[in-house]
Amino acid sequence: MTRGSFHALLDADDRVLSGDARFAELNDRAGGQTGGGLALAAVAALVRIARGLRVPVARMIVIGDEDSDGDWHVRAVPGEDATVALAATLLRERPGAMLAAGTIAVAEPPADAAWSWEVDAGLRVIRIDTAAIARHGIDPVAVLGQPLTALFVLEARSDGAMPLLEAMSNVRDFAGQAAVVRASGARVALAGRVRHDAAGGFAGFVGGVYTGVAAGVRDGLTGAFNARLHRVLRAPLDTIITQAESISGAGEGGLEAHYRDYAADIASAGRHLLGLVDDLVDMEAIERGDLAVAHDRVELAAVAREGTALLAARAAERGVTIAPLAGDAAVTAIGDYRRTLQIVVNLLGNAVEYSPAGGVVRLRARQRDGQVRLQVCDQGRGIAIHEQARIFEKFVRGDDSVPGGSGLGLYIARRLAQAMSGTLTVESEIGQGACFTLALPAASAQAAGEQDQ
Repeated sequence: MTRGSFHALLDADDRVLSGDARFAELNDRAGGQTGGGLALAAVAALVRIARGLRVPVARMIVIGDEDSDGDWHVRAVPGEDATVALAATLLRERPGAMLAAGTIAVAEPPADAAWSWEVDAGLRVIRIDTAAIARHGIDPVAVLGQPLTALFVLEARSDGAMPLLEAMSNVRDFAGQAAVVRASGARVALAGRVRHDAAGGFAGFVGGVYTGVAAGVRDGLTGAFNARLHRVLRAPLDTIITQAESISGAGEGGLEAHYRDYAADIASAGRHLLGLVDDLVDMEAIERGDLAVAHDRVELAAVAREGTALLAARAAERGVTIAPLAGDAAVTAIGDYRRTLQIVVNLLGNAVEYSPAGGVVRLRARQRDGQVRLQVCDQGRGIAIHEQARIFEKFVRGDDSVPGGSGLGLYIARRLAQAMSGTLTVESEIGQGACFTLALPAASAQAAGEQDQ
């Protein structure tokens, strides 16, 4: 046994039957003891899931004390007699969100909030108003150590901005972050005050939740459409995906391999449906004509790097390489960073899916005639000339033999490009792959226009 691992055994009532020295140390610091109840809240939630599903379940869990936070891989294995065996490995240790007195500045929750919450620097929940969230049907123990997004669906403002994420990047307080409580579908607004570490850096937020009129609930069909989709589809799909991923990651011993494969397929299908829900929300906003986009400076090199990182795992799985950005990597466009990234991720995702194993997806940036152009090229089967206009229509897919996809991605991507005063075009021949080009106004062109005025 090392300080980087622990083992324990719990009875049917979550009382600690036995545990090694490392487990006893962590549990004692949380207020527990051998023969008493398990005091590590996030671990207790995992134990209940494993016992309820009757299969081994493994998850990443944050366990912290006054000195440090640790990212632990914890596996809970239920026994025939409702006991649960725990085995955990410490993956990473860092200065904790709850450090010694004076290391992190104390922050009070925002005034007049209906209820409060607190997150660490990784936006993981470390404290929650248990009475308030119980009214939303949420298990307060289950959310501890989970990302804040496990509790709320965050929504962008009409200009595409996310106040909470901007505040995190700039280490400042925020207010007016629209959100939906995942469990109940209730619309709320979030505000938060920064917790600073000893060096003045970001150590998390102490936040408040505002309901009713104070939440700034949006009127109109778009808000109602989003709320209905969340209540009817998003929240149930989130639950299905979470449970299916837990089962598929159960490992050897408690579940036959083909059942784990079924669970992985269920999780994959759930993620596909969740993506379709997001596409429908975007399509509804586009067709109502109230889609708002920002007009900021967007560095295409940064967009290409982030898009490549997001698709790296999928590309590796398919044996496809995404080459580094070529051409003029320093070009800057005028547009909405989040929407530009959405377009690029869609183009890269399609390129990876349609490329053969061993294929290479190439990105190239250049500036010409007052426009910045980002090109994404694959080595797939190509698109016939008579199909090249159709693929930008709703519910049309380039190749129905490739699984997945809603037929909305390119339609939404082109409309987003147009909303940013840009274009999205394709050049392709059968057997020669396809090259999609996103063109946006160049930042230098806008600057020149401002000087002329």
